[in-house]
Amino acid sequence: MARANLTLQLDLEVIRLARIVAAKRGTSVSALAATQLKELVEEDERLELARGRAEGILRKASSRGGRNWTRDELHDRPALRNR
Repeated sequence: MARANLTLQLDLEVIRLARIVAAKRGTSVSALAATQLKELVEEDERLELARGRAEGILRKASSRGGRNWTRDELHDRPALRNR
């Protein structure tokens, strides 16, 4: 996979703390950022795939019951009618 540089602007405190975390893990801030971004992209891809599968299932589903309820029927509140 081809690689390219990416410039980020972060708060100085975030950069300082990221350097500490990277040092503890024996890696670089760049590697930390690359790992986190890769995981974010993979998670988004999984969610999109799941959403597509769910939408496909819903499209194939048959209607159940066949009754169309009105909002008033669904939210019938007899105590409120006497106000």
